[in-house]
Amino acid sequence: MMIKRQSKEWPDARGYFGRFGGQFIPEVLRPALNELHHAYLMFKDDPQFQSELLAELSDYAGRPTPLYFARNLTSHYGRAKIYLKREDLAHTGAHKINNTIGQILLAKRMGKKRIIAETGAGQHGVATATVAAKYGLQCCIYMGEEDMARQQPNVMRMKMLGAEVRAVHTGTKTLKDATNEALRDWLTNVKTTHYIIGSVVGPHPFPMMVRDFQSIIGKEVLEQIRSKQISLPDYLVACVGGGSNAMGLFYPFLPYENVKLIGVEAEGLGLSSGQHAASLTAGRPGIFHGMLTYLLQDENGQIRLPYSISAGLDYPGVGAEHSFLMESKRASYHSVTDRQALWAAYVLTRLEGIIPALESAHALAYLEELMPRTTEQQTVVVNLSGRGDKDMDTYIRHLNDFEQVLKTIRIGNTL
Repeated sequence: MMIKRQSKEWPDARGYFGRFGGQFIPEVLRPALNELHHAYLMFKDDPQFQSELLAELSDYAGRPTPLYFARNLTSHYGRAKIYLKREDLAHTGAHKINNTIGQILLAKRMGKKRIIAETGAGQHGVATATVAAKYGLQCCIYMGEEDMARQQPNVMRMKMLGAEVRAVHTGTKTLKDATNEALRDWLTNVKTTHYIIGSVVGPHPFPMMVRDFQSIIGKEVLEQIRSKQISLPDYLVACVGGGSNAMGLFYPFLPYENVKLIGVEAEGLGLSSGQHAASLTAGRPGIFHGMLTYLLQDENGQIRLPYSISAGLDYPGVGAEHSFLMESKRASYHSVTDRQALWAAYVLTRLEGIIPALESAHALAYLEELMPRTTEQQTVVVNLSGRGDKDMDTYIRHLNDFEQVLKTIRIGNTL
């Protein structure tokens, strides 16, 4: 049965999702954010802008991406039908291209000549470098030294696309620090430069804007699931670091209260170890990167260093709207360990012939907990946010740890 209740539209005029979000920024950035907000409000409903955006998403990014019935994975668990939203098949190999196309179209209309971005796993950096090359804009990508070492294929792709990749040597040398350096660059070059933030994080209007550009994911799922004679899915599952792929999937379904929304964070080596990136599961509210949201903090309120085997989830905060959805109980958030994510990736690869990104593998890993609670009449949609090419070194390094158990997998078995 379809239950839909119209609710208040978020964010509010000040950029808050309930008590989360806002603009906690140096005053020098306020004119740039006001300019961006004004431009977005002007163009988001403009027929010409929307026509160009949809054409690029279709002809360049390869949308719509398939909603694939994972028959063997479904048989493996023996419960609800599992569908995979195949964002791994979008151009550049992940959902990130949806947002970068939208933002660079805005940047062109605003007269910006230079694009900067931060990246962790490298997928957002590649997507940004891709659209910068297509539209002939100068491009600089900030990436932590640690992430560059574990994501070398994406570093090479960015350089081939003509982007300058600046290594960040401070802090954890990962996504948090890359974001810090990108913000410093924007402060210095705000008149000529547009910062394409890669997730639903940062000061208003970025969380709203990135969510809206990524909502094409959920809109397509709504149409595709109905074309399969299914009224609505029972569960939507997506990994959450900053959380753009999850918000893109969740947002069009927010009014449908009988659709359960599940975000999956990186538990790393376990919550008790302190080596994790589970901001919602184990954090508390604070201010970071221009927003009020859930963060990993120590007893003095200082940012605690995150950890995940997945570079794209290795972030000490989360998008403000996710914090709001958790506190309002519209969505639930859980965490899985590195080892659980690796196992899920190997299982999907062996059963369906699809190698997922390590980020996406976290969402797949939660099926081990979710599926026993489902029935054969229910439907689960998992957002396969990216492909695993960039993670092959990690997968190969750990494969021997799982090989003997993987040999026992047969369709229909639950191990």
